Amino acid sequence: MGATNNAGNNIKAATATYEGFVGMIKIATPVIALIVLFVMYLIA
Repeated sequence: MGATNNAGNNIKAATATYEGFVGMIKIATPVIALIVLFVMYLIA
């Protein structure tokens, strides 16, 4: 009985964590790409 409620809460928490992770990846990927390009420019 309590496990069902906790499972529902865990799904909500997992979904929030996943959405936060995906949002962070969307921001971090272009930033990392710019850093890589800048370092390549410095090396060349």
